[in-house]
Amino acid sequence: MTATPSTDPRPSQRLMQPDAMRGHLGTPEAIQGQKHPSPRLRSPRGPAELSAHLGSECTSSLRLGTGTKASQQTVVHAIPRRRVKASEHQEWLLFALLVGPNLLLFGTFTFWPLFYNAYLSLTQWDMLSPIKVWVGLSNYTTSLADPQFHRILLNTLYFTVGSVLLTSLLGLIGALLLNQPLRGREAARTIIFSPVVLSGAAISIVWIYIYDPRYGLIDAMLSWVGLNSPHWLTSPAWAMPAVILVYTWRNVGYSVVIFLAGLQGIPRELYEAAHVDGAGAWSRFWHITLPGLSPMMFFLLLTSTLTSFQAFDIIKTMTDGGPVNATNTLVYYLYEQGFITFNAGKSGMAAVLLFVFMLVFTVLQIRYTERRVHYG
Repeated sequence: MTATPSTDPRPSQRLMQPDAMRGHLGTPEAIQGQKHPSPRLRSPRGPAELSAHLGSECTSSLRLGTGTKASQQTVVHAIPRRRVKASEHQEWLLFALLVGPNLLLFGTFTFWPLFYNAYLSLTQWDMLSPIKVWVGLSNYTTSLADPQFHRILLNTLYFTVGSVLLTSLLGLIGALLLNQPLRGREAARTIIFSPVVLSGAAISIVWIYIYDPRYGLIDAMLSWVGLNSPHWLTSPAWAMPAVILVYTWRNVGYSVVIFLAGLQGIPRELYEAAHVDGAGAWSRFWHITLPGLSPMMFFLLLTSTLTSFQAFDIIKTMTDGGPVNATNTLVYYLYEQGFITFNAGKSGMAAVLLFVFMLVFTVLQIRYTERRVHYG
């Protein structure tokens, strides 16, 4: 009777066959012919020793080319893991090389000045002396108790709210008009947007002559109807409205362009369907145009608020914060304390408060305004 050869489909479960063992250790004749016979083999004790034994056997078998499939698969499966780990290290190294310089610049010119400014707000320093006197929260307590500083905070709120609302409203009206098929609307768009790219100081000088109560353009226009021009820039009651008007005139073109992009992105099929259903112009504007423009409104509200908090060039050129602190805002107070009176402590305090106000306004707008934004 002849023996049937084994057809076991799972060779990986067999750790070591006698043939393989003989192939690995050599034939009995070869063993007897050795000068220094191999030491007596003993069975491995415990799982750890068994694992080490199998690992050494697999490695030796792979070198000699006589190992079983199980041992070869063990080594083959170990190689890709090392390669994957090496590729991960390479990816992290590439990420560090690409992002590292940007993070270094960002930390050097953004985070470090922010933290150093917070430190200066707790000191008293004239920006010339090598010694900074630590005063703690004294700059905050004395300023927040000062009625003049209260007025500066109210001026900042007045300017921000007035300029943001007026810019957004006039920008929406201008975009609705320029979105109609009117003759010369391309030239009108260019003219409206042109003040955005001009210097704030240059615009302010032109408007100083326009506001002149004796020879200005506004005085000439009011004289046609028998009215006298107020003292725009020297009256505490008219100075802030005059500055807000100039700031709005300069930035309304940007709002027009953003709103125009939003209007052209609203599908015309919605208006046609509403018209077929009998919706009027106001109903189409309220239920189609405004929801379609809500992402643009949210964007403009956020960016306009932040830029209004930091408005400086127009106020500096036109009024210098006057008359009688009527146009003195928080950012101008920062400049005044730091570069006129050389009080780095109060200047840093104003910068910290400005940062806190901008952060709070941004968080509130994102939290409560974004809920009403319709995307798509």
